[in-house]
Amino acid sequence: MGFPKGFLWGGAVAANQCEGGYLEGGKGLSCADMLKGGSVSKPRMFSPVIEEGVYYPSHQAIDFYHHYKEDIALFGEMGFKCYRLSINWSRIFPNGDDEEPNEEGLKFYDNVFDECKKNGIEPLVTLSHYEIPWAIVTKYHGFRDRKVIDLFVKYATTCFKRYKGKVKYWLTFNEINAALMPGGGAYNGVGYVIEEDLQNTEQRPVNQLIDDPQGRLEALHNEFVASALTVKAGHEIDPDNMIGCMIAHLTVYPATCSPDDMLAAQREDDFFNNICGDMHVRGEYPPFAENIYKSYGVDTSFMHNEEDMKILKEGVVDMYTFSYYMSMTKSAKPAQDETGGNLSFGGKNPYLKATPWGWQIDPEGLRWTLNKLSDRYPHTPLMIVENGMGMIDKKEEDGSVHDGYRIDYLRDHVKQMKLAIDEDNVPLIGYTTWGCIDLVSAGTGEMYKRYGFIYVDRNDDGTGDFSRSRKDSFFWYKKCIESNGEDID
Repeated sequence: MGFPKGFLWGGAVAANQCEGGYLEGGKGLSCADMLKGGSVSKPRMFSPVIEEGVYYPSHQAIDFYHHYKEDIALFGEMGFKCYRLSINWSRIFPNGDDEEPNEEGLKFYDNVFDECKKNGIEPLVTLSHYEIPWAIVTKYHGFRDRKVIDLFVKYATTCFKRYKGKVKYWLTFNEINAALMPGGGAYNGVGYVIEEDLQNTEQRPVNQLIDDPQGRLEALHNEFVASALTVKAGHEIDPDNMIGCMIAHLTVYPATCSPDDMLAAQREDDFFNNICGDMHVRGEYPPFAENIYKSYGVDTSFMHNEEDMKILKEGVVDMYTFSYYMSMTKSAKPAQDETGGNLSFGGKNPYLKATPWGWQIDPEGLRWTLNKLSDRYPHTPLMIVENGMGMIDKKEEDGSVHDGYRIDYLRDHVKQMKLAIDEDNVPLIGYTTWGCIDLVSAGTGEMYKRYGFIYVDRNDDGTGDFSRSRKDSFFWYKKCIESNGEDID
């Protein structure tokens, strides 16, 4: 059997991690523009004011804003069927609540989508990828204010109308479940930063912003409503639109076969993966959600708004998309050995190897995850929209990059995807690797941590000429796509 005909092979990026041009073309500041660089041992720093002479990774990133034709041509050379990118909300509505959209920003994405079409690539567009206009953060405290629901829907419908016929595949919020984790809205996408942090102009680690579970979870609820209204509007504007959610899936195993560890793993899975998945696919909070919220001291009355519940039921998504990088273990006791990872930490698994950033490599866990999601959401198409390996790549004098470790990582995950399709009948429709071109790491703000098939000459000290060159993995992925996942050795 193998991968189905029309399978959407491709790659993924985010505007704030690759685009640059942070104040060009009428763009306003976004929350991502306020974050400085960090490393595996140093957290990213935040300040509510831009400081002169300080390196902010998103301000230039890899300068896709001026290199998009070159980059999309390289994606076309690899044979991409699909390219996942995000629109920067503040490029369309610089302050978020502007009366009219910024025409120059709209035109930029017109040009990007035209280049995709020229190269035979279907765009998959994320409307909010950890990016919200900074003016919405300072004026409304992000999605905590229900006015922002309407502002987001206005932004989304503007995009649906403008790009009708150019974009069919859409995602509302990237890794929306990040808002379940304590932390400031400057990082997790809801844009909820309390007044005390906005008034404090001293730079602080992102993970030390003041957390308010009530405001954060109400903001997340309002994002659910905004997503559902966006799905409804997208279908009305173009019935051919296929609109999905995007979940940061953290695959969790019990640390041991102890019943207590089994229950701890189940609770972690329910909390981090299933609340947001159920809200998008089923249009309702799962039964366990309210007690979890109450355990944080949250007044859950917002979960019982009848009008919201009706909207959520009417605005369920067409597909479930997710990121998968690693798995972790969970114990009823505090983990003694923690592993790094995407948004969260859990116990190390002695059966797995890890990247230099502590992300455990678990291809078989991807097959397990696909089966779990297919069972929980039957008849819902699935798509892996982020999967990749951040590593330290060395560029040789002749410009080559020998990243066999990346090829091994991706090959092993593709094999498990094929088994899930062939043997388990999982309805997987596409796969876009994360960081198809080197870009800024969201977690650390580094260029040092590289994911791409394409090497970008850009360093964390600000040096580099932004030139592009093909890595060994570029040619491997080209062969993989040409053979529809058959020739991967």
